[in-house]
Amino acid sequence: MQPLDHTAYLTLREGARVIEADGSGDKVLQMPDGRFLKLFRRKRWLTSAALFPYAQRFADNARRLSALGIETPEVLAVYRIKSIERDGVYYAPLQGSTLRQLVQQGVADDTLRERYGAFVAQLHDQGVYFRSLHLGNVVLTPAHVLGLIDIADLNQRRLALGPSKRLRNFQHMLRYREDRAWLRGHDEGQAFLRGYAAALPQSPGYERLLTRIAALLADTPHVA
Repeated sequence: MQPLDHTAYLTLREGARVIEADGSGDKVLQMPDGRFLKLFRRKRWLTSAALFPYAQRFADNARRLSALGIETPEVLAVYRIKSIERDGVYYAPLQGSTLRQLVQQGVADDTLRERYGAFVAQLHDQGVYFRSLHLGNVVLTPAHVLGLIDIADLNQRRLALGPSKRLRNFQHMLRYREDRAWLRGHDEGQAFLRGYAAALPQSPGYERLLTRIAALLADTPHVA
C-alpha cells in the first residue's frame, strides 16, 4: 500500500464520475479512461479491518483469483490517502455484464443458470468462500467466461469447502429474493442444481447439501 498525498489524489480523480457515495463521502469513482477508484474508510480501532485494510484485501483477493484462473478486475495500485482518511484500490474493471443485468434484460436462460451452478461449484472446490456472491457480483465477460467483482470480503482456503461451509455460502447467496427467483426458473432450480452437482463428490453429506440448497431455492415464486 503506497501513500497518496492530497494533491496527487485530486489529480488522480480529476474528471471522475461518482458511481457510489454515502453520508461519509465518495465510495466508488470512475475515471475518464474507464478505470475505477474504490475508497474504503480507514478503521481507527483494533479490528480486523484496521489490521487488514479492505483495499489491500481487495488487491490480495484479485491476485489469488487470478492465480486460480478466475476472471476478476486488474488491480493497478493500492493507496493510503491520509488527507481524506481513506484507503483506495485503483483498478481496471472486468469487462462484461453482471448476471443481474442480464436477468433484467431478459437474456439469461437455463443454459446460463447451469453455467452459473458449475461456476459456484468451481469456486467452492477451489476453497473460495465469498459472502457477497450474488448475481450483481458475477460478470459474464465478452469471451463468455464468468468472473467476480467487488471481492473485498472474499476468502480463499487451501482445501475445498465442506458441505456446511458451502451451505452457509448459499444462505448468504440466496438471501436476495430476485436472485432466488431467477435461479429457480421454471424447473424448480434443476438447471442451476445440475450445474452445481456435476462437480460434487458422491457422498451422503453432499446429497443432503443439494436437498438443502433446493429448499432454499423453493422459497420464492416462479419467474421467467
